Amino acid sequence: MREILDFLTNSRISELAADPRVLFATGVVFVLAILFRWKYVLLFLFGIGATLAVIHYTNVAGGDASIDRNLVTFSVGTMVVAVVLIYFIFIRGD
Repeated sequence: MREILDFLTNSRISELAADPRVLFATGVVFVLAILFRWKYVLLFLFGIGATLAVIHYTNVAGGDASIDRNLVTFSVGTMVVAVVLIYFIFIRGD
């Protein structure tokens, strides 16, 4: 257990998202959530994955795009993720 806590405290989110152990554990939880129809777990995994995809797509770390374009892309992408989550949590019935 100590090794797991050390791993989590010493990693960055981008490294953590690309680690094979984390991807395997996320895949196992995803399959279990589908089999047991855990709606909120699936929405949580979607929210985290979509937000990481938006962050990766905006290329915040560098590049030739201006900061305004990155901010607009990040804002619109985050709003789309939020709208999808709000729809499935509050509007769409079971």
